[in-house]
Amino acid sequence: MAAAASLITENFRFASLFFKSKDVVIFNGLIALGTVASQTAYNVFAFECPCSPGRNYIYGLAVIGVPALAFFLIGVTVNRSTWDLVSDCRLRSCCRVSGAAAFALLGSIIGRAVVAPLTWVVISLLQGQAYTCALSEFVDPSTLVGFSSDQGSDVMATFPCQSSVPKELQVFQAEIERRMKYESQLIGWLLVAGMSLTVFLMLCVKRCSSPLGYQQENYWSQYRASENALFQRTAAVHARLLAAESVKSFFGFVAMEKDEREGLPESQSTGPICSTNWNRVTGVYLYREKGGLPLYSRLNKWATYNKENHPEALDEEMETFT
Repeated sequence: MAAAASLITENFRFASLFFKSKDVVIFNGLIALGTVASQTAYNVFAFECPCSPGRNYIYGLAVIGVPALAFFLIGVTVNRSTWDLVSDCRLRSCCRVSGAAAFALLGSIIGRAVVAPLTWVVISLLQGQAYTCALSEFVDPSTLVGFSSDQGSDVMATFPCQSSVPKELQVFQAEIERRMKYESQLIGWLLVAGMSLTVFLMLCVKRCSSPLGYQQENYWSQYRASENALFQRTAAVHARLLAAESVKSFFGFVAMEKDEREGLPESQSTGPICSTNWNRVTGVYLYREKGGLPLYSRLNKWATYNKENHPEALDEEMETFT
């Protein structure tokens, strides 16, 4: 019973890692605004319904689905957690990741990646052009008062294009367009409601499952952002310094710009970092504590164990990712 309780606690701790705070909300908001701008520009400059039976449906679905799929794949690709998971599966064993931890990680990756696709779909549905183009040919003529019931999909498919509609049927165009936009916007608002409810439930899960208080969780978020910024900046300087030493050893001198010299430490040499240490600070991180003190990241954990001269203990712990 105690082991099961410990496992559940660890999985809850892992889940809390992937629900970030305000900085992610702002970032997701910027992604959504960029998607809205892209969707609006597309409808203004590129949207052109073929107004042909069979083609309307394919084109309308492609306008909604293909950009959404592209945005989703881009979101998965640029998410750092994706490559942390790939690194863990390559360096360690994916089968040692518990189901709850894997679900939380994949949920984090997918949750971040679906912001732009869902925004694209919602805006497309609220505007109604793609939906009207895709489904106009399926409107039942018998539901239109005064409309000839012998008209087929060939005629119904022309209604998204005013110039293609027969003159005697143009009086029905406004009604058909209004009906299609009603259906499209209704689906769009239902999708917005579903997204809002999902976000609310995710926030509730985050607050309930987090092992940290609000202040410490905010500190953890600030630590991760600071560590990543300092790590990337220091890595760039380290790489430039190592490259300068390699070039100097080959040519005897280094031709560097003034601004490049200013960013490098003076009278300081460096060497390559071994792959073992790179692997120790790479991958998905499960929040842990050591002697009651928090370990906020793989790098923080590596530094703690390195000070105690116990890197082997770090490797053993990294192998048990549950």
